Amino acid sequence: MPAANPNPTHDWDGATGDNWVEHQMRLDRMLQPFGDAALSAANVQAGEHILDVGCGAGTTSFALSIAAGVRGRVVGVDISPQLIARAKADRKPDAPVAFELADAATAPWASDSFDLLFSRFGVMFFGDPVAAFTHMRRALKPGGRLTFVCWRGAQENDWVRLPMAAIRDLVVPPKTDPEAPGPFAFGDPARVERILLASGFTDAILSPLDASIPYGHGATHDDAVEDALRLSFAVGPLARALAGQPEDIRARAADAVRAAFAARPGGTSVMIDGAAWIVTAHNPAG
Repeated sequence: MPAANPNPTHDWDGATGDNWVEHQMRLDRMLQPFGDAALSAANVQAGEHILDVGCGAGTTSFALSIAAGVRGRVVGVDISPQLIARAKADRKPDAPVAFELADAATAPWASDSFDLLFSRFGVMFFGDPVAAFTHMRRALKPGGRLTFVCWRGAQENDWVRLPMAAIRDLVVPPKTDPEAPGPFAFGDPARVERILLASGFTDAILSPLDASIPYGHGATHDDAVEDALRLSFAVGPLARALAGQPEDIRARAADAVRAAFAARPGGTSVMIDGAAWIVTAHNPAG
């Protein structure tokens, strides 16, 4: 298993960013059903200007650009230098999409410059979400749209539930504030609605989306289980829970998590259950 991350927080310019680049194809495959649903809800029109918040390696930015067409413009923004570098490397020279290394919560966006704010799992990490959404809303044109997808609760998502349940007799996970920045900070729909209302958005709608998603990949199910194990040790709450643990604990944890993934169905992938919110809202028209 990969060595423990000595700084197990979301250091997007460090180990977290490196791991996301390394596992980009696996993670994009896992997140595709949710990203596709968010793109459908966004209803992108030809010629629109779009801000893709937390764009990562650019997968959603490229999809948004295709939908907006040659007259459209997409700006993908992320705080990870590694992921922005990957996105820029994958960008075709004539694509109407640009990538910026910046924090969307504070970057100096021009007022009334975007038709759509979009995000695939990129908005749950703001330290002050009301301030962040208020700031981003000012970059929206009057009547502009907000669409994002965020995780529901940890216990509804097998990519967390399975490995963390497997190690519960080995490691006591640190207590966390459910509203602290992190992947599940927007799990409570009432909180999301409060944030958007306080930020000046209207017509907020949260629609649940449940999907069976591939976690890990391989030529056989056994290979897929090993790949899922590597991914869980590299990215997510399990990696943080095991950071700094002695090798014997990590080895026992690997055996337990391997068994949990092996019990899941799938051929060349381990199929797990995922649960998210598709969120839409509007900037008031005037």
